[in-house]
Amino acid sequence: MAAAAIEKLPQLKSATDGLKEMSDNERSGFINLVSRYLSGEAQHIEWSKIQTPTDEIVVPYDKMANVSEDASETKYLLDKLVVLKLNGGLGTTMGCTGPKSVIEVRDGLTFLDLIVIQIENLNNKYGCKVPLVLMNSFNTHDDTQKIVEKYTNSNVDIHTFNQSKYPRVVADEFVPWPSKGKTDKDGWYPPGHGDVFPSLMNSGKLDAFISQGKEYVFVANSDNLGAVVDLKILKHLIQNKNEYCMEVTPKTLADVKGGTLISYEGKVQLLEIAQVPDEHVNEFKSIEKFKIFNTNNLWVNLKAIKKLVEADALKMEIIPNPKEVDGVKVLQLETAAGAAIRFFENAIGVNVPRSRFLPVKATSDLLLVQSDLYTLVDGFVTRNKARTNPTNPAIELGPEFKKVASFLGRFKSIPSIVELDSLKVSGDVWFGSGVVLKGKVSVKANSGTKLEIPDNAVVKDKDINGPEDL
Repeated sequence: MAAAAIEKLPQLKSATDGLKEMSDNERSGFINLVSRYLSGEAQHIEWSKIQTPTDEIVVPYDKMANVSEDASETKYLLDKLVVLKLNGGLGTTMGCTGPKSVIEVRDGLTFLDLIVIQIENLNNKYGCKVPLVLMNSFNTHDDTQKIVEKYTNSNVDIHTFNQSKYPRVVADEFVPWPSKGKTDKDGWYPPGHGDVFPSLMNSGKLDAFISQGKEYVFVANSDNLGAVVDLKILKHLIQNKNEYCMEVTPKTLADVKGGTLISYEGKVQLLEIAQVPDEHVNEFKSIEKFKIFNTNNLWVNLKAIKKLVEADALKMEIIPNPKEVDGVKVLQLETAAGAAIRFFENAIGVNVPRSRFLPVKATSDLLLVQSDLYTLVDGFVTRNKARTNPTNPAIELGPEFKKVASFLGRFKSIPSIVELDSLKVSGDVWFGSGVVLKGKVSVKANSGTKLEIPDNAVVKDKDINGPEDL
């Protein structure tokens, strides 16, 4: 960054001081982030120094000791645990209003319903009190507060707190957009999930949990159905005094952009595609050299978070996110929780089965989890044993299916896909009930025509371009 940019810091600071919506913690966090960005302190990765982590650093899940059948050990572990879900995202990309976690996933139950059912089952079965914490953003806070009221009679203590609210910066003048009169929500942004650590601390919840004898927080995205409590991992961390653990899983061709764990100058750290020099991007995406990627299921020691936040030591890589909103070019600076791994003592990765990574980012993922490929038992979404192929079918649905409501409208019932390898649907396509899809299937309605797959049709290895192909 040029010296000219650094000179803009005092005016940005005084403008920020005038923004009454910000707390002192938010103000100092924001200025801190901007000055780090302007000083250009980003860590430069020397490609030749990157090493593949050993099994000591990225532990194979199978090598971790099992938890004994004795219920008292399970209770002992659960009493040390807090579950935190990142709940700041909206369902807008899937055409839904409000928090993404209230989209119905299966059998009329939302992401949040499933999470509460899972924790309630643990609490009932073992007589413990694992709390559920939701980190909201200002976009999801009000709705979430109303939604959690429906769980008041459940056996789960639900806590919510808000992540920071930072002003978007007008790019060419380098001033906070709200101080230029942009007073609605669009003038602000939540600065990424790296903010979970200071925000948890600032909310007062971190100290409260430590005083209750809690030791670890399990952090995960609320839309990852595979991110269920796993005591084998927790037991390993307590026994080995690991302050931080990132769950990684083997990459498939669908995951080439995901961050990976590397050993670098004797420490484990996250390498994201944005940090990779252009000439090495293809190597980064290859499955041969970088075999694993970050699921964003993270286990972190509470006292270690407190120590590092107090010392202002969590200086994660800054992700600049330039946007154009209402015709104005703005900049928002973000950080990611996974990048914090290099600041914790004894940090490890654990190479977990793919079943612990089942995110629902689009209606194509919803098709998978609502189909016969999965069953729902006690709030857990479990894969159907009848499917022999370890990977899920590749599903591509056209824009007509993008919104949840239109997706649901176009399927009279969700087809059977246990034997499906891939499905590509484009155009104005409608599915009857009881349809079975097998092998490689492509369905394309020509523009201006409506194509209906009839009830109980069995379609195997077919390209369907019109009713005559059925």
